[in-house]
Amino acid sequence: MTTDAVGGVWTYALDLADGLLARGIRVSLAILGPAPEHTQRQAAHRIHGLKLIEAGETLDWLADRPIQLDQAGRALRSLVARVGADLVHLNAPALRGEDDWGAPVVGVCHSCVATWWDAVRGTDLPEDFEWRTERLGRGYRRCDRLIAPSYAFMQATAARYGVLPTAVRNGRRPPEIGVAKRRRSVLTSGRLWDDGKNIEVLERAASRMRGTVEAAGAPEGPNGQVARLDHLRALGQLSGGALQRRLQETAVFCAPSLYEPFGLGVLEAAQAGCALVLADIPTFRELWEGAALFVPPQDDVALATVLDDLLDDADRARRLGRLATARARQFGVDAMVEGTLAVYAEALAQRAPFGEAAA
Repeated sequence: MTTDAVGGVWTYALDLADGLLARGIRVSLAILGPAPEHTQRQAAHRIHGLKLIEAGETLDWLADRPIQLDQAGRALRSLVARVGADLVHLNAPALRGEDDWGAPVVGVCHSCVATWWDAVRGTDLPEDFEWRTERLGRGYRRCDRLIAPSYAFMQATAARYGVLPTAVRNGRRPPEIGVAKRRRSVLTSGRLWDDGKNIEVLERAASRMRGTVEAAGAPEGPNGQVARLDHLRALGQLSGGALQRRLQETAVFCAPSLYEPFGLGVLEAAQAGCALVLADIPTFRELWEGAALFVPPQDDVALATVLDDLLDDADRARRLGRLATARARQFGVDAMVEGTLAVYAEALAQRAPFGEAAA
């Protein structure tokens, strides 16, 4: 299984690997791109039986030229042979080259620059995105099976690439929730530098609000992007445990995203009992309809009003938090693992008689 340590794919890969190992499946985790941080390594080492491999190859979305993807793909193909994997779980499908990898490949459509551009910019793709989109489409078509984390993103991927993934929703194991008194504040989290997260609209909303809005996550991206946080209280990059504690102490979680294939941060907030205020986009409607408040993603005035009103009504915030927690129970690790195993079985049956699968 491939992963990277930059975004939510790391969390997804560790949760899935843990669930697969618990079912007797051997897992080798190949890390692409920048090396994981100390806390990330600690989380990986806590998973008994997980084999970590620092592949050191270029992360697909950080590649400058197609040749870098070719090189990374060849290196992965060699790694598959050395490990002796019966199946490849490819979280970076753009690296699926023409050569036979000797095992079925299940690609996961976590996100891509084309669907991001469609949602965030809504204009023609820039030239630098065109070759990436073409390359990813080729990789998708060369995979034996594809997975998308939501039906909304399954449809977005189908519309852009002409392929139809199987929707297997992401899942997280809920934390133990304490009885901390919730502060009268709003929290957002994630890649603050990513325009798809739409932190700018929350920044504008915060400038109008009476309540405090906090932001957890990296304000600077790997390519020099920087989020402006003049009216948000920046918490920096928090460890998983620190973020969980913060969520359990916070009344309201806000995700104003323009682009979100699933939204693990929202799920974590719901599991922690936060009331949810979300951008009105297809993914969030699919997953959280009836368990969250929705605001047009570019309307900072409406967002400020909804957030302040909710902070002023603690009883309503608690009711919404309970609804979110109840909905979050649908998105557990076990359901994600079982759905993924069903796709593995299809891919293995297509290639060869079903045997013991290793990712």
